[in-house]
Amino acid sequence: MKKIIVLILIITGVISCNTNNEKADGYGNFEATEITVSSEANGKIEFLNLEEGDLIEFQKQVGLVDTLQLYLSKQQLIASKTTVSSKSMNVLSQKNVLIAQLKTTEIEKNRIHNMFSENAATKRQVDEIDGKVKVIEEQIKSVGTQNAPIISDLKSIDVQIQKIDDQLQKCKIINPIQGTVLTKYAEAGEITAFGKPLYKIANILEMTLRVFVSEKQLPQIKIGQEVSLKIDGLNEMKSYKGTISWIASQAEFTPKIIQTKEERVNLVYAVKVKVKNDGSLKIGMPAEMWIK
Repeated sequence: MKKIIVLILIITGVISCNTNNEKADGYGNFEATEITVSSEANGKIEFLNLEEGDLIEFQKQVGLVDTLQLYLSKQQLIASKTTVSSKSMNVLSQKNVLIAQLKTTEIEKNRIHNMFSENAATKRQVDEIDGKVKVIEEQIKSVGTQNAPIISDLKSIDVQIQKIDDQLQKCKIINPIQGTVLTKYAEAGEITAFGKPLYKIANILEMTLRVFVSEKQLPQIKIGQEVSLKIDGLNEMKSYKGTISWIASQAEFTPKIIQTKEERVNLVYAVKVKVKNDGSLKIGMPAEMWIK
């Protein structure tokens, strides 16, 4: 009887082990959106305040490329604008004087015309005053024509100043996302150029697990569905909750490093699962996905 009981316990244990050794529904690796921040200006890096592993806030200025030459060019343009503006002021003052003369002459014109209608003025006086008014009107038009190219020069200088302001802004190294610095490629004091990488950053607070499932597993999953994820722990596997955020619309051949629930499957579908990172998840770390 004792032998029979021991045999039953052994069989029960074996069955239990086989039940607990079920395979996961998907296997994959964690990844994150990595951004390589590059220089948008040429020159010496004045400072670059970050190190690998630092958590950097969104839109924080972390560095600066030398701006001295751009600053001097802007000051030169501002001085030129002042000079051109003074020319425009002179032209406008001349125009204002002519406008005042025109008003006085038009009053005189009306007076002479009234006198002529009463036979108190001659036709010659009328012609002279009419001619004088036309001359002043032509002078006003001429002065206005002289001011047009000056206004164009002022607009051109304003555009050049705006262009330098944009270049000055691009000399500031602004962090594009909140995330952790993965790699630092440059140091303060080095000479950089447009497009040269400065550092790589990624948001690892939320990780993405890319797994692959077979066609038979597709009906069991949908976008927004909550699934379980497991990673290797010290003594036992550690579990996380994740949400399916993307399912591929086309099948692809099984990657060599991936094993699916059904081994030897030729075509599989890629699935992305979002999961909050508690600090234990790393880029490239393998994990399992359990649908149920």
